[in-house]
Amino acid sequence: MGEVVAARRPVALAAAVVLILEAAGMLLLNWILSIVVDRQQMSLAGLRPGAMSVGAWAGGAVFALFLLCCAAVLLRSALRDRGPGRLARLALICCAVVHGVLGALAVGLLGWPAFAAAMVVLALLVLTLVAYGEARPTVAGVEEPAAGGAPA
Repeated sequence: MGEVVAARRPVALAAAVVLILEAAGMLLLNWILSIVVDRQQMSLAGLRPGAMSVGAWAGGAVFALFLLCCAAVLLRSALRDRGPGRLARLALICCAVVHGVLGALAVGLLGWPAFAAAMVVLALLVLTLVAYGEARPTVAGVEEPAAGGAPA
């Protein structure tokens, strides 16, 4: 049985580019947030404003690093035209779940355009994961069961 494979290289490349742009946007957003927190002298539950500023910057940097790692996995998969390994696949699944949750939050907080953007990224990630599905190893001498019947 021949399988029809989607244009997986362009999809993986597009997903990698989108994740790189999203990582840059995340860094920019958290940098601005840290400046605002620092200049406004905001505190939460007695935390120093400097600690909150560093925390905002560090949280954005960690998330941007995660997005860049996922983009590197997608870029490597696209260039080699092979599926990611088990750990890299898990990272991409986590990234897809995060985008699904962010999309659900974005529709209430930011509106439908932000939701649509998050869903486009989610769709690119899921399409890449499905297109580079795990290949089943075939063992010599073992036949596939018939489609309509039970194994004998």
